[in-house]
Amino acid sequence: MGAGSPDASGGRDIRDVAVVGAGLSGCLMAVLLARRGYRVRVFERRPDPRLGAGDEGRSINLGLSQRGINALRHAGLLDRVLAHAAPMRGRVVHLPDGDLGYHPYGTSDDQILRSVLRHDLNVVLLDAAESAGVALRFDARLADLDKADGAVTLRFEDGAVVEAGTVIGADGAFSTVRARMQRGEPADYHQEFLPWGYKELSIAAGAPGDRRADPESLHVWPADGGLVVAHPNADRSLTGTIFLPLTGPGGFDALRTPDAVRAMITARFPDLTGLVPDVVEQFLSQPTGHLVTVRTAPWHWRGRVVLLGDACHAVYPFYGQGMNSAFEDCVILDGCLDRNAADHAAAFAEYQAIRKADTDVLADLSAANFVELRDRLSSPLFLARKKADLALNRLLGRRWVPLYTMISHTTTPYAEALRRSRRQNATLAWLACATAAAGTLLIHRLSRQGK
Repeated sequence: MGAGSPDASGGRDIRDVAVVGAGLSGCLMAVLLARRGYRVRVFERRPDPRLGAGDEGRSINLGLSQRGINALRHAGLLDRVLAHAAPMRGRVVHLPDGDLGYHPYGTSDDQILRSVLRHDLNVVLLDAAESAGVALRFDARLADLDKADGAVTLRFEDGAVVEAGTVIGADGAFSTVRARMQRGEPADYHQEFLPWGYKELSIAAGAPGDRRADPESLHVWPADGGLVVAHPNADRSLTGTIFLPLTGPGGFDALRTPDAVRAMITARFPDLTGLVPDVVEQFLSQPTGHLVTVRTAPWHWRGRVVLLGDACHAVYPFYGQGMNSAFEDCVILDGCLDRNAADHAAAFAEYQAIRKADTDVLADLSAANFVELRDRLSSPLFLARKKADLALNRLLGRRWVPLYTMISHTTTPYAEALRRSRRQNATLAWLACATAAAGTLLIHRLSRQGK
């Protein structure tokens, strides 16, 4: 049965696919489907980003880790993406007193992250989709979705009506496909906003050797009531993101004048003004972004509609896994289609069964890592615990792997990584207690001998 021909029920071929959303996961999934011989059409509400300035101001730079690398390699696109990426070998921590700390990301040279601008990555994926024969349509804002067993009908705000055998919703955290798919169905949906927002900052390339602007590190400014994170770019500049509460005395709502912004930056992030002389002007000119977690079920409907990425599991950006987990969705869904080529209902059900528990764990990890970045990076006890983790990893290899390493440098399922980390933490706590008890006993014996 050729793509686009009727199926046995008289409806459209399930291999006639409409992808709603030409972002990262939508484009990657379109490439994988086109290579399977599917007819793929992608609909995007925005203009073509290849013709404009891109997404500056709306999103945080992306850290490509092992899950994303694995997905891009699976699609044959890794080299094209790495040409636009900058390595991040560790984390430079800018402390309020002006001191700098450095924390490597792993114990070997290959355990690094890659920083890439969302716009650059999206352009690579759009070009790859177009080259694979995918039809792209921009300025197409979805208004409604009519479900039927034979075909799904998409209705757009400009009046266009499109029928497809299968619809993939890759249209983000506020997905129209998800809302219309779940309408009239028994569905769970939970959305949680972080009471913090963000603005982007551009940081020019620093002088060679200046660790304050190291172009091969992630930069973090932890502060009381604030956080700045900056990713390197291929041109050695940094793209910074300043996170603050949305409301309150030190929040975005109160920072509307140059004097207020300057006072806040000076108090919380004193070395930032030296790196970004126009930080006040940038701050006031940028929009405030919001951060949301989405948990929902089901992710699919009758083999005709399925969700990807943020549409089914949006997370906060603080573990750097939003893009990577969305790319991993594509690989896992592709594998499910391998095993259930003629039965999308079975493929989609298997995909959700594999992914749902893991992405729920990722949401919790991402929220917890926000607290780590904001409050704990300057804690000697916390840093000692991290160093102990890395030392045990060097000593024991795969028998002891830090949680961050499992999440960022392997494709270990998120839930399994958390279980393993908890077992390791329990072991470390037991060893600490045993060591303390042995030390106390030794001191007691020595004191008795001295009498």
